Amino acid sequence: MASTAIVTVVKMMETLPETTQNQIVERLRNYVSEMQDEIQWDVSFRNTQKQLIAAARRAKQEIAEGHAKPLDYNQL
Repeated sequence: MASTAIVTVVKMMETLPETTQNQIVERLRNYVSEMQDEIQWDVSFRNTQKQLIAAARRAKQEIAEGHAKPLDYNQL
């Protein structure tokens, strides 16, 4: 069953010419795709947050112990 928000959007779109409806649908497709990417990124970040924190702590420790050296971008 469609949510009330979806029903409202459909009713609004039904008042528009078909070409405008098609334009809105294309924009919605793009927007939904972007939102899905954002959700996937958030999930990935949440799932790796502990590893990122551990890596940052190791880096800080290596810097404090003098084991780190500045990055030379010319060597990349």
